[in-house]
Amino acid sequence: MASGKPSYLIVGAGVFGVSTAYHLIRKYPDASITIVDRDAYDADSRVAASWDWNKVVRADYEDKIYCRLALEAQDIFESDPLWQPYFHRTGVYWICRSDYAQTVINHHKELGRGDDIVALPVAEARKLYDGLFDNADYTGAKEVLVNKSSGWGAAGDSLVAITKKSIELGVKYVTAGVAALEFDGRSRCTGVKTEKGDVLSATHVIVATGAFTPTLLERSAAASGNEGLSAGSRILAAGITTGMAQLTPEQHEKFRNMPVGFQGYTPNEGKPFIGTLPPTKDGELKWWGSKIFTNTREVLPGRSLSSPPPTSDYNQWKVPGPLKQDIVEARNLWYGPTSADWEMTKHRICWDAFTTTSDFIISPHSAAKGLYIASCGSFHGYKFFPVLGKYVTQMIEGELAPELAEKWAWDRQRPDSSQNVEYPNSEMNHLLRKV
Repeated sequence: MASGKPSYLIVGAGVFGVSTAYHLIRKYPDASITIVDRDAYDADSRVAASWDWNKVVRADYEDKIYCRLALEAQDIFESDPLWQPYFHRTGVYWICRSDYAQTVINHHKELGRGDDIVALPVAEARKLYDGLFDNADYTGAKEVLVNKSSGWGAAGDSLVAITKKSIELGVKYVTAGVAALEFDGRSRCTGVKTEKGDVLSATHVIVATGAFTPTLLERSAAASGNEGLSAGSRILAAGITTGMAQLTPEQHEKFRNMPVGFQGYTPNEGKPFIGTLPPTKDGELKWWGSKIFTNTREVLPGRSLSSPPPTSDYNQWKVPGPLKQDIVEARNLWYGPTSADWEMTKHRICWDAFTTTSDFIISPHSAAKGLYIASCGSFHGYKFFPVLGKYVTQMIEGELAPELAEKWAWDRQRPDSSQNVEYPNSEMNHLLRKV
């Protein structure tokens, strides 16, 4: 490492890592910035949670801070030529079982937004979009939030595009699995060692490895003897199943202009938000299940935690029957018996990192100098893709606003997860026994 000149090694090429590289290289065009990831950025299949057919882009948040940040990101999706091709402003249709709609509307007003957003009685909302969601489950629903300013993004395509742009600007991309972090004798993180034994070094090491983060930190704690590196209870890796159905040309025409749909639940119902997205250009319609599951396993002798399966692709395409059934049950919550004969074409298990509050961790690591964490998308990180790197850069330089520094801190006190419907609710092995 050249003394005195900052260099940056970003571990992980999902939205946290790529956005960080993009913002750093734009701010420091001559800087040494390297991304290392197990998968090539343009690979046909990747394990990154953000590598997906489509993801929701919305600013409909009960948390005002995330509402504001999502609006900032959405403005970029709509105005910046680099991001514009990947955003589709279809609107969202949110079945609310709480005061969610009114909270979101109030946030938008307080933030000075004139977005086309309204809360409607269920009976009125069901008539919208030619009754597309008339067969959905409205049990316990209070009202329906319709926000025509929200929509979805072509997630995998945008991830490739922004990575490619970052490389064109000077970012180096290394395809390699990372075995552990490297340290000097003074508890400073100096880089990583790859699975092949190569060492990559930098003055600043940013871990943006999503669901792999607890495993990487645990391995690094064991290798270095610095037990403070472990994530402990801060981060929990978990997965969820997504599924896609191939629509007929007639069905595609019917659903072509649909909004993103959300089933909103409270802790009393014991379910996370269940969503469905408009069909792709190939006529495949996607939704996700209600089971967010951990996968507790021994990652090192005597060290167990939740971690994706230890294969190069996390077994993401090997979806067992009980998880496919979860997709069927989620489909029925939206489309009822009319969808029973739909042809299911794809199932995927998507893995991410969670905190009990679904807040990100964007923070220096307290157990090592030169080490930073940018992770914990908690299945809602993609929509912030255009701005995540801006805030990671501010964090590295000690310029993050106090409210964000506190919210995203590595060592902050977090409440338990009892009021967070998006926190993992099952253990994968337990689900698979229920055949």
